[in-house]
Amino acid sequence: MGTLGSSTSTTHWQGDLMSGSGRTSMDTSGLQTFDVAWSKRTTPESGTTNPEELLAAAYSTCYSMALSNKLAQGGHPPTSLETSVTVTFEVGDDGAKVSKIVIAVKGEVPGLSDAEFAAEAEWAKTNCPIGAALGAVTDKTVTVG
Repeated sequence: MGTLGSSTSTTHWQGDLMSGSGRTSMDTSGLQTFDVAWSKRTTPESGTTNPEELLAAAYSTCYSMALSNKLAQGGHPPTSLETSVTVTFEVGDDGAKVSKIVIAVKGEVPGLSDAEFAAEAEWAKTNCPIGAALGAVTDKTVTVG
């Protein structure tokens, strides 16, 4: 088997779900600690994050890496890619869940047609490791523009 990597993040939570809050740290990199709270899942605001925003960050990063690699392997290394991922969280009668993920990607890829880029962009949706791990979310779309 190839090289294994692992990353760790830790959350310290105080209180119950509705009125409690916590802090999530990026332990492996030591880059940042984020305030988190239940209310911020449904009404995000500056200064506090939520699991869905962190998931969107992980997915946009992984997606960009996978797409960049796929394009380069096909002989068209990108000059640049910009990927934005929106993760939708909803609470309904069937519980709380991530219900939808939208990926918006723009790329500057010399020698590649728009249709070819769109096909590669679609490929990366489920073939990056984070996208594959999110297989339970069936409503995932890619827009290219």
